Amino acid sequence: MSTSSTNDQPTDPQAPTVETLPVLGLPDGVVFPETVVTVSITTDTARTALAAATDDRILLVPHPADADGTRRYARVGVVAAIEDRGQLPDGTPAVTLRAVARAVVGAGVIGDTDALWVEAEVIDAHHSDEEPDEIDRLASEYRAAATSLLDALGGRRMRGLLRDVTDPSALADSITYWPELTNDRRIELLETLDLAERLRLATAWVKQALAEREVAERIRSEVSDDLEKTQREAILRRQLAAIQAELGEGDDDVIGRYRTRLAELDVPDTVVEAVTNEIDRLERLGGESMEANWIRTWLDTVFDLPWGLVRDDAPEVADARAILDADHTGLGDVKDRLVEYLAVRRLRAERGVDVSDDTTRGGAKRGGVILSLVGPPGVGKTSLGESIARALGRDFVRLALGGIRDEAEIRGHRRTYVGARPGRLVRALTEAGSMNPVVLLDEVDKVTGGWNGDPSAALLEVLDPAQNHSFRDHYLEFELDLSDVVFIATANVIENIPGPLLDRMEVITLDGYTAAEKADIARDHLVPRLIERNGLRPDELDLSDEVIAEVTDRWTREAGVRRLERLLDKLVRSAVTRIAGGESGPIRISPDELRARLGRAAPSADVEGRVDRPGIATGLAVTGAGGDVLFVETSLVPGGGEPLLTGQLGDVMKESAVIARSVVGANAERFGVELPDDERLHVHFPAGAVPKDGPSAGITMTTALVSLLSGRMVRPEVGMTGEVSLQGRVLPIGGVKQKLLAAQRAGLTEVILPIANGEDLDEVPEEVREALTIHLAAEIDEVLAIALAAPGEVDAGGSPAKSAVG
Repeated sequence: MSTSSTNDQPTDPQAPTVETLPVLGLPDGVVFPETVVTVSITTDTARTALAAATDDRILLVPHPADADGTRRYARVGVVAAIEDRGQLPDGTPAVTLRAVARAVVGAGVIGDTDALWVEAEVIDAHHSDEEPDEIDRLASEYRAAATSLLDALGGRRMRGLLRDVTDPSALADSITYWPELTNDRRIELLETLDLAERLRLATAWVKQALAEREVAERIRSEVSDDLEKTQREAILRRQLAAIQAELGEGDDDVIGRYRTRLAELDVPDTVVEAVTNEIDRLERLGGESMEANWIRTWLDTVFDLPWGLVRDDAPEVADARAILDADHTGLGDVKDRLVEYLAVRRLRAERGVDVSDDTTRGGAKRGGVILSLVGPPGVGKTSLGESIARALGRDFVRLALGGIRDEAEIRGHRRTYVGARPGRLVRALTEAGSMNPVVLLDEVDKVTGGWNGDPSAALLEVLDPAQNHSFRDHYLEFELDLSDVVFIATANVIENIPGPLLDRMEVITLDGYTAAEKADIARDHLVPRLIERNGLRPDELDLSDEVIAEVTDRWTREAGVRRLERLLDKLVRSAVTRIAGGESGPIRISPDELRARLGRAAPSADVEGRVDRPGIATGLAVTGAGGDVLFVETSLVPGGGEPLLTGQLGDVMKESAVIARSVVGANAERFGVELPDDERLHVHFPAGAVPKDGPSAGITMTTALVSLLSGRMVRPEVGMTGEVSLQGRVLPIGGVKQKLLAAQRAGLTEVILPIANGEDLDEVPEEVREALTIHLAAEIDEVLAIALAAPGEVDAGGSPAKSAVG
């Protein structure tokens, strides 16, 4: 059964022809119109289809397999006429088919055979929505692109065939003669019925292939050029080597220079042996291999180290102290420790005791000093390192450790890696130009471990006086003596430094400055430096002590002086602007001008405004930025259960809140309060975005809870800090100096401390001790007696209050 169908209406010459034809699936290929193919008949399906084609017309449809192995028929096939039936030379049945036209595969129909019959809509080869002129233009564009591709590929015969094709449809289908065109693209081209779209598609593929060919040709040319260049350079180097050998120069002379430099160095035998081995290897390899370049880089790195160069580090003790005092105000502990170190070095030098030979006890050299300066930002830790180097008469190198995650940054990369180089410590010695510099390890508390090692573990050997005389860098691969290096580490938070690393350092705490110390620093250091930095002469600006004190008291609330320096710099720049505008000096800035030039003053802690009802108490804490006041708010909310804790609290602080509730519950009768069963305690620490932890808020939470339950306000002028035990004892805490400095800055007049911290008051500046009334408490009862207002006093609203939440 093979039929052509039309409607009963008058025949439309433009109407498509629909034929009902048996389907022959092509699993491995695509046939296009105007082509003659021979198809072997090897399957029952193919035999059935050919047997059904009684009028020698059949529909050839691509039948490819998807990625999962499922086969599908294409949407478009070709109507083919059976030209001949016969056998291949091996006896396999075969037919010769001539493809006539594209046809859209329609609905299947039931035939009178077992073959698959479908309605096929025959498509005119020149069908298109475009004008003939556009078709001609697209055909010309395709012909030009295809000719360029054939020229690049050297297809002379194909160029002749392409030249003979004049029909646009056959021209578009000619791309199928390209063997690199994939089967998916062939099907896509077959299914493109519009002639203009078919030409555009074929042109795009030809242009893509031409571009890929040009890129491949350019890469091949570049590789060939590089290879020829390398070969040419190798020949020239061999000729140059022969010429230099005649003149007594060349690589042999380079080897000789390395040997001469080694003979002049005063280095340990292990270094001599390692360098000699590498020079011998370089001599065997010659100068042309990549490994020879790596060896030269390693030798240059070793020879660049300042072997045997040390600075005189035994100045007069008084001179060193004068330098430290001139550069920094205060910081007596640091200065005393450095003066002690200098005194020891000088005495050993005078009595002929060689530090390098001090291995009599324990077999370890001990000559260096390793300090750790811990304190809030802006107190002068980094600048103190430079001052120490000046006082010691040594070179200074700063290593920024913040954010380092790779152990190789400290120990260096092994030479097996391309681009390997020594670690930061070895490079610091080269940069300093001496073997005994002052090395500042800045922000050692910011070192973090990663997938490629923990840098803090590598620092264990560096910062151990008993081990750093034999530090081994992975790149150098021999021991390096760092025992004469003065290491100074800086950190903001001591808790972030790993315990084993902290154990190897001598910790000196810088707790911040008092208002008077800030004013002295500003007058003696900051203002002169800012005047010079901004190009002024000292007589062109007059900043009185009154102005500096006003800026310090009202515009800064920090432990250090960085914000103070920025504010003073702003005042200096305003003076520079006035002088640049023609005003003559000296420029005087009065206290009344500060608001206009600096803006609004820094907000105060407003303790009196915050502690205005029962259930609120003022605590003291230490953060990475120094000491600070910490408010504790409590409230009773409906419903029973465990206390509700908010304010981004750590586990230790949460446990302190539970202990505070237990202390109050166990001593409720003695405290004159009652814990209601139907209400839940809520403890909140404002500034919820700031993490908080530690046990030192224990007595503050206990006091706030008793205040809430008793209706007695906490005196707003009182701040407190201390851990509380289940028995109600007040236990010692740390950071006393920083907390008292914060209490003074916040305007508190009384502070409650654990009695065990009484000896820590010796470290607190005298002006702070005079400004504060300090109470030492051993039991929570003493804390409550001092902190709570007398019974009968009312809150700010004039009546007893039961909640800290208005």
